Amino acid sequence: MQEPFARLLSQEPVFKTIVENYGLPIIPQRPEGFETLVLLILEQQVSIDSAKATFLKLKSAVGAIHPEKLLQLTDEQIRTFGVSRQKTTYIKALASAIHSKELVLEELSSLSAEVVRERLIQIKGIGNWTIDIYLMFSLEAPDLFPLGDIAVVNTMKELFGLEEKHEMELLAQSWSPYRSFATYLLWHHYLGKRNRKVSYNP
Repeated sequence: MQEPFARLLSQEPVFKTIVENYGLPIIPQRPEGFETLVLLILEQQVSIDSAKATFLKLKSAVGAIHPEKLLQLTDEQIRTFGVSRQKTTYIKALASAIHSKELVLEELSSLSAEVVRERLIQIKGIGNWTIDIYLMFSLEAPDLFPLGDIAVVNTMKELFGLEEKHEMELLAQSWSPYRSFATYLLWHHYLGKRNRKVSYNP
């Protein structure tokens, strides 16, 4: 067992029960880069499966998803693949920032989570949930707690009886420096209880 999970299980009986019921979670991983951020934008406020279907339509049409390729498409062309008007704007904003070197994705892995957040939050349409997921899944940040994720919030309500996000955040502070691993356990319970499995990569 990885040390972070071992520590959390010894500290928090609820986590021990999750593992007894569903086993240890597999830590999700996604490749770094533009494609993953585009997929995360598509996943905002919709199901992973729905976002994946849209992403695959887009990829099937343009091949490898690069900023320059998407900037060559009109908004109307991108929307024909099922991308909403708003998310088309977000994807174009990200592509433009990378094309102009305003954002250099290759640098992010060498920066702290705080600095990565400062860089990405500047891009229209990239908020804290998208940044949290990219930091956790692609950059392997160990100590994040994404309270913008509805599955995390609902599972905290269910398992700990907490209703307010500030209460959840306060409890999660006791799980530092492994709050990301605590989040993986919460997601694992959420999916396991619903008998669902999620493939995060298209």
